[in-house]
Order: sequence, then C-alpha cells, then structure tokens
Amino acid sequence: MKKIKILLASLVLGALAFQSCEDMDDNAVPVNDFIWKGLNLYYLWQQDVPNLADDRFATQQNLNSFLESYASPESLFESLLYRKFPDGSNADRFSVLFSDFRVLENVLQGVSTSNGIEFGLVYADESKTTIFGYVRYVLPGTDAATKNIKRGDIFYAINGTTLTASNYQGLLGTDSYTLNLADYNDGVITPNGQEVALIKKEYAENPVYDIKVFNEGSHVIGYLMYNGFYSNYDTNLNDAFAQLASQGVNELVLDLRYNSGGSVRTAAYLGSMITGQFNGQVFAKQQWNSKLQKYYEENNAASLLNLFSTQLSNGTAINHLNLNRVYILATGSTASASELVINCLKPYIGVTVIGDTTVGKNVGSVTLYDSPDFSKKGRDGSHRYAMQPIVLRTVNKTGFGEYSSGIAPDIQHKEDIANLGVIGTVNEPLLAEAIAAITGTGRAGRFKESKQFINIKDSKSMRRFGTEMYLDEIPEGSLNLIKNLQ
Repeated sequence: MKKIKILLASLVLGALAFQSCEDMDDNAVPVNDFIWKGLNLYYLWQQDVPNLADDRFATQQNLNSFLESYASPESLFESLLYRKFPDGSNADRFSVLFSDFRVLENVLQGVSTSNGIEFGLVYADESKTTIFGYVRYVLPGTDAATKNIKRGDIFYAINGTTLTASNYQGLLGTDSYTLNLADYNDGVITPNGQEVALIKKEYAENPVYDIKVFNEGSHVIGYLMYNGFYSNYDTNLNDAFAQLASQGVNELVLDLRYNSGGSVRTAAYLGSMITGQFNGQVFAKQQWNSKLQKYYEENNAASLLNLFSTQLSNGTAINHLNLNRVYILATGSTASASELVINCLKPYIGVTVIGDTTVGKNVGSVTLYDSPDFSKKGRDGSHRYAMQPIVLRTVNKTGFGEYSSGIAPDIQHKEDIANLGVIGTVNEPLLAEAIAAITGTGRAGRFKESKQFINIKDSKSMRRFGTEMYLDEIPEGSLNLIKNLQ
C-alpha cells in the first residue's frame, strides 16, 4: 500500500516537495493553478515543456510566483504548449482553453451558432491575396435552408467587401451578413449581382446527413454521409445502420469528406457497426505521457484500449453490417476521429479511401475542469474556465498511428469546384468513383477536373476546436489516482 501511495504521489506532484497542506495555498491564482496542474498531469508533451517539469517548483509558493507573472489564463496556457518538434515541424496545433465550459461542451456535441452553410475557402489568385468561398452543403432547419442557396454556389464578398486573406475571419465571424455571389467559369470568378442575407442562430447538428441505397447488379450499396462524431447522436447513427441493414446492404460508401472528428468512443461504435464480427477485439490503443502511461499499464491497462462492441453506452444493441470492406470518401477536411476509423479498420477489413489526403490528426484530448479530480463534478464555482489539452496518441491494433501528414487516398479524386455534384446521387463525382470501384467498372474518370485552387480554411476549421478527437471522460484510473492523494 505504501509503495502504491508513493507512486501516485509522484505522478501528480512529481518532485513538488510542498512543505505542508497549510502552505499549499493555490487561491492566489486559482485558474492559473488549475491550468498548470492539469497540464502537468495530463498533457501529452509534459516532459518536453521545461516549465511543466515535475521538479520545476520546490514549493506551492514558488509555483504561485510563477503563475502570478502571467497577465491572463490564456497567456499562461499558450506559454505551456509544445508548439514545435526539434525538426521545426508543428507539434501541438490543437489544445484549447475556453473561458466558459458551456461553450466547449456545446462544441463537442455539434452545437454552435450557424446560419446553415458549410463552406470551403480557397485563394482566388496566385498572389494569395483575394479569396472566395464555395458552399459544400446546407444544414436542414437553418436560415440558409429557407434561402436560395445550395451546394456549389460561389461567394466572393461579404456585405459588398471582397474577401481577402486578412479580412475573411472578421467578415464571416459576425452573426449576420450578406453573401455576394458570383459565377464560376473555367477558374474565373465573375460577380453576378445576386445576394443572400443570412442570420446565425444556435444550432445542434445531427451528423447523420444523408442515407441512400443503390442497387447495382449483385451489389446493394449503402451510402452514409456522416459529418461529426457527436456522442449525443449515437442512437441516430445506430438507427442509420438499422436502415441500411434492413435493405440488405452488402457494400458501404461512408462519406467522411467534411467530418472533422469527435468522440473516440463513437468512432469505435461506428467501426463496430460497419463490421460486427470483431466484438471484444482491439479497435484502438491509447498512448499517454510517460508517467500516466506507466501508471495505466500497471494499474488499469483496460483503460488504454477501445474495443469493438455490441452495444452503445446506454445498453442499446449495435446494428451492424458484417462487412469485409468499406469505401471511405475523404478530403483535406477529413480529420481526427474520421482518420481514427480509417486507420483502425485497416488491420481487419479492406479500406479504400477515395478523394484527397486527410488532415493528419492522430492525437486526442479530454475536457479538464477546475475541480479536485479535474472532472465536471465539484468544479470551482468562481469561474467557468475549462481546457481541452492534447493528452494522448492513438494507434491501431498493430501499433501504427503515424499519419500526422495525413492519410493518402487509394484513389485520388479531388473535389472540383466546377462540378461538386449533388450529394447522395450516383452522378456525384466521389460517390460515382466509389460505385465504379465496387462494381469493377473501372475508374469513373469521365469527370474532367477544372482548375485546382489552394485551400485556406473551411467553416468547421474556422471554429475553435473545429477538428477534434476526444475522450468523453477522463479514464477512471487517473481519477482514482488523484483521489488517493487527498
């Protein structure tokens, strides 16, 4: 017992030889104290940040002095992130701090202020000065759904002001604006005088966007466009697979081209729905910082594994297709939990990726609150700060998880702004490509690509924490670890 307590103490406090409970006054800088201690325990790159070292501060008073030197919680948080690897490449692009945990919780479940258009932004010219946007899809039940705007429409200005690399975030970040539309012809954008006024309201997005079934000879092809791994909609996802199964689907085209990620648990559910024959086997493995990894391996090894399962968290039986291959549509906006599904299914079934190279996010986060055990329960009522730091890497059954540069497609077919097609129809270029691959009729290469533009952002990546992969809760082992210290 004594040995275990020593191990637990070393994990949380390291060499913080704080003299006594009375000396450990963290009320002087409560938010900053929460940030430092949460990152010291959970941050994936904790050992690479000198100011997060376990032996960095001899006493709580020393720590307080350090924390008081920062003008804001935000400035402290940013200073403690590991931004660059030794080779100069980007390390942490994704950790975030929110001043209001309610906003963060909404983001994690697909709730945001939206006028209903999901769009992409590209540079309009080689000088990378002006930009234009194109509509990817329109969300049902939003302001845009009542207006004359659709997939493929082009906009070049907001409220009459031409979009540029320096102003687009401000113009598109307001709650109401008017899109100035343009025609597109062979790479040339020409204003056409049409306008669409849009208003943003709080909106909860059901990520199950479209479900179709196509009969192509002996192939009963299911099509599912799924736009976010939001655990509040796990039942909707499960119902979608019940619908596909009821129609005898024996092939699946999973459209993740605009899916920027979400819950790791939901990703494992999706993998279980596609298959069904691997119940109880390893879907994904988690890799934490060295001190937590050691603790979990010795005390709670099961917490490091995400398994294929037979039921949702509420006990509902998972509907599955028992497929031995899947075709996944992807673009440069496909990220995080979407990439997790691709990588973790590959050791088990055939996975054909069609489209373009994905984002390359192989790390995940968890929500930390200012409470004794960093969970939501018992959080400090004096403020609403919460953080979503990167805490783990994910790998598949074989241990592979190095795709930080993105997952390359097996069949490359970049989306063409001049011919985006109608989602969920057999003539939509990427879906047609998948159907051609399934039926063996060869590439769908009847689609002639027009000019390719350099992507800047899309509507999801413009949001804070827009490309996410996260755990729904802190693993039980670490909560027990902290409780045993009190």
